[in-house]
Amino acid sequence: MSGPQRNSYDVVIVGGAMMGAAVAHFLSAHPGFDGRILVVERDPGYGQCSTAHSNSCMRLQFSSEINIRISQFAVDYVRHFRDHIGDAQAPEIHTHPFGYLYLAASEATAERLRANHRLQAALGAGTVLMSPEELAREFPFFNLEGIVLGSLGTRDEGYFDGNTIFDWWRRMARRRGVEFHHGEVTGLVRRGNRVEAAVLADGSRVGCGHVVNAAGPRAARVAAMAGLDLPVEPRRRYTFVFRAKDPLPRDLPLTVDPLGFHVRTDGANYMLGGAPEEDTAVAPDDFHLEPDIWEERFWPLLASRIPAFEAVKLISAWVGHYAYNRLDQNAIVGPHPEVENFIFVNGFSGHGLQQAPAMGRGVAELIAEGSYRTLDLSPLGYDRVAAGRPLPEAEVI
Repeated sequence: MSGPQRNSYDVVIVGGAMMGAAVAHFLSAHPGFDGRILVVERDPGYGQCSTAHSNSCMRLQFSSEINIRISQFAVDYVRHFRDHIGDAQAPEIHTHPFGYLYLAASEATAERLRANHRLQAALGAGTVLMSPEELAREFPFFNLEGIVLGSLGTRDEGYFDGNTIFDWWRRMARRRGVEFHHGEVTGLVRRGNRVEAAVLADGSRVGCGHVVNAAGPRAARVAAMAGLDLPVEPRRRYTFVFRAKDPLPRDLPLTVDPLGFHVRTDGANYMLGGAPEEDTAVAPDDFHLEPDIWEERFWPLLASRIPAFEAVKLISAWVGHYAYNRLDQNAIVGPHPEVENFIFVNGFSGHGLQQAPAMGRGVAELIAEGSYRTLDLSPLGYDRVAAGRPLPEAEVI
């Protein structure tokens, strides 16, 4: 494995999956930037990264304005991908707008959905609130016992082909001279308020003008190399793909169920996701799937909500990782207040793929122009971490 072609770069990006590729693409395309970029990725096959295990969904049903606006840009980006990417040969991105459906089983949760709806409607989202009677007419296959309210996204929510976007970002970045290196950053050389160099696994060093931490579930390890604390850790998330003996009569929105799972249409099949009962940090290479958890836990819950799913066949199952921000499950983006050239793009807690376009654009603006220009991402800055001041986001799946 050969080393980097140069001994110094204007920007070194640690991690080359979705976030690293987003920053590399947007920064290399920025008219105000003409520097050299190195992306260091420890797993060039991307087999263990969060991107590879993502369910690649998009929603506007958040409880905070910044997250809604981030997703609105992603909707536009996916819809007009060819124009945004700047290549007439680029494909249109496949989408499936099945929507999201949040179910509330308590009046407290219902009131939260009502408050979310007021904000979402004010920002132009197509969310509608549905009574149990309306839900029963629209989705007659649900067992709605105990459900008091639903919140359905009628547009701009569903599945999108994130892998194609990821491939094109890397392709375009390479075309503009971005160097992708198969290797691992094992240390950072910090002097005062700057990181001067990245140390690679072979002991070599590369100088850097900026370091971008795009290391996903390993982000806290990278921050610690610069003497910085980052409350981001790997947490396991399960995905199950199954086929129903009797398919539902219509597409199933991504239904966020108070029983503790979410489920949606997945082509001719269905996809269910959920978290372990003990949701704690794990090692970044821990992808253990308990052998009986589908039959003993998730399938009974699923069948209790949708009786038609009492007869299903499990097709595949896997474990991925959330890069889980313990403070507030929101992204941490931007520079460290003391180490001025260390840039975070971390802690997405499960909604990273849909936030990647806005993150790539924002970090590119920050590096090339010194500040955010299109969408102010400063509410997601590290300052709130240092102050222990969470930015609340009620709708983390």
